[in-house]
Amino acid sequence: QKMLVTSARYLARSLAPKLRPSLPSSSFCLLRRSMSEDAKAQAGRPEGPTIFSKILDGSIPATFIHQDDQCVAFKDVAPQAPVHFLVIPRKPIAMIEEAEETDGPLLGHMMLVAKKVAKEQGLEKGYRVVIN
Repeated sequence: QKMLVTSARYLARSLAPKLRPSLPSSSFCLLRRSMSEDAKAQAGRPEGPTIFSKILDGSIPATFIHQDDQCVAFKDVAPQAPVHFLVIPRKPIAMIEEAEETDGPLLGHMMLVAKKVAKEQGLEKGYRVVIN
């Protein structure tokens, strides 16, 4: 079964062994969690640059399969399906609950980009989109 997944938390976990110091601590909840990590996860904000800001600034290499002025898409480094890519906004939105009403067009654009890239990757129906 083919699948499309856009998941920030999954990418963080898949890169964890390689990039542990640069990842938000809340991303490690399935790997190891201490009380201080629980407190940080409750706060909901990663400290310092995120994986995604590093991908956007080029300090973590990624080959974009789509890019425009609002978002980029790239293949997952540890795919869980034959087709597995992420779509991330250029505007930092740490958590969906922090999205503002004015972000509606951006979020809608990202969904349309996911559809477009899925088709380009050979998926026309029967895929899943995960928002994280």
